[in-house]
Amino acid sequence: MSKWEGKYVIGLTGNIGTGKSVVRRMLEHLGAYGIDADALAQRTYARGAPGYKPVIDQFGKWIVNHDGEIDRSRLGRLVFSDPQALAVLEGIVHPLVDQAIDFLVKRSTQNVIVIEAIKLLEAGLDKKCDSIWVAYAPKDVQLARLTVRRRMTKADAFQRIEAQPPQEMKAEAAQVVINNVASFEDTWRQVVAAWKTTMPGTEIAGEETVKTASETGGYTIIRGTPRHSAEIAGLINGVEKPSTPLTSQDIMEKFGEKAYLLLKVDGTLKAAVGWQVENLVSRATEMVIDPDLPTEEVLPVLIEEMERASQILQCEASLIFAAPKLGRQDSLWQKMGYVRILPETLRVRAWQDAARESMPAGTLMLFKKLREDRVLRPI
Repeated sequence: MSKWEGKYVIGLTGNIGTGKSVVRRMLEHLGAYGIDADALAQRTYARGAPGYKPVIDQFGKWIVNHDGEIDRSRLGRLVFSDPQALAVLEGIVHPLVDQAIDFLVKRSTQNVIVIEAIKLLEAGLDKKCDSIWVAYAPKDVQLARLTVRRRMTKADAFQRIEAQPPQEMKAEAAQVVINNVASFEDTWRQVVAAWKTTMPGTEIAGEETVKTASETGGYTIIRGTPRHSAEIAGLINGVEKPSTPLTSQDIMEKFGEKAYLLLKVDGTLKAAVGWQVENLVSRATEMVIDPDLPTEEVLPVLIEEMERASQILQCEASLIFAAPKLGRQDSLWQKMGYVRILPETLRVRAWQDAARESMPAGTLMLFKKLREDRVLRPI
């Protein structure tokens, strides 16, 4: 039993490049509340956080950038080449991450929690979980993902892979092993089957009408699931007319990164917002609206629901990345409480990082605080 009464806690781990985050997002699609412990770890030594000074005291001021923040690349190269240095860093970070996880789990309204942590077993987090899941991928797949998706050099990627214990050690400690080597659809089937086996009787989140036509003046808002992939592809192809039309498989793979809110009129999909929540920051990276619909009516309905869902997930801020034509409709965004802003002007490092990680090329960023108090101020 987990240490949190009334919560069923899945501990999700796996070595770098095995696709843990994809599996976590799939579990979120099924109804779990996801916590990325590795992202929380980075918060612990941001400037002003309690781990900032201890890390600098241990490793020196040379790891600090011109902006006063700790350079994660410099720190990573040091600790991943020296097991003793890594142990020192973990001794500073892990207690603070434990504090943050405890805080988030207790505040969560969901009954199923998934904690993603690369050091789940080593940090003892597994002892607080009801079941352990491991994402697995062969070394060649890990290397390809790190060099292509994360743009690491081959040398850095190989160093990160080799610095970690064999994957077999984690698999032996797991109740569920997800072989994340084929298509998104194959991984999705494994996750759904494991969910049903691990938690029999637990309801699986499916298509859910979150707002009816009577509530929104003719528009129905649906939570998208992977089975809506063909509809979403059809909407994007019809509105944006990409040179290479998207397939349902293309959208299926996007569900490994984000969720979708769908707006329907008389049962027909007319608008969609693709968004994700990472590190307590909501990011909307995709907005598609049928040109026959009035944007000034449709957009607020979708954004309001996205914000409501984000606040349930304890988000501190909302970032929206819009095409220039839409992003420059200042009066529309101001009515919804958003301001157009540059990523570097955000005052919180975690929010800046979210903007840099998620901002598609050629878009404008809109920002709104979703709460006055920071959820993880202690961290």
